[in-house]
Amino acid sequence: MRYDEVEIGAELPAGSFRLRRADLVRYAGTSGDFNPIHWNEKVAAEVGLPGVIAHGMLTMATAGRVVTDWAGDPGAICEYGVKFSSPVVVPNDDTGALVEVRGTVEKKLDGNRVVVNLVVRCDGNKVLMAARATARLA
Repeated sequence: MRYDEVEIGAELPAGSFRLRRADLVRYAGTSGDFNPIHWNEKVAAEVGLPGVIAHGMLTMATAGRVVTDWAGDPGAICEYGVKFSSPVVVPNDDTGALVEVRGTVEKKLDGNRVVVNLVVRCDGNKVLMAARATARLA
């Protein structure tokens, strides 16, 4: 995406991403976060969770894909912040959890940068709040 082609209020193409238990295992190996709430039903229940949950940072990174895909550059994000509001429960089946992401350009900044607000939901619940990314465009 080119900076001069972007308008405030423009909607980014929405993204739908499946997270399955295998994704949690791969993310744990990459991140080093082997907390059992991300793979063990019994432990998740013992701490009051509704089931095994996705890593928060995996959810955050997954949502950021909408911005990098739109920008056409995986390194386009120069600032990104969220508040975690609800866990992404990942069932032990072939379907997994569906994370749905929508983005809107909030403003344009100097230096070919734009601020994008993201709405991130799973099963109708907002899983990230105040999700905002600043991306540098061509």
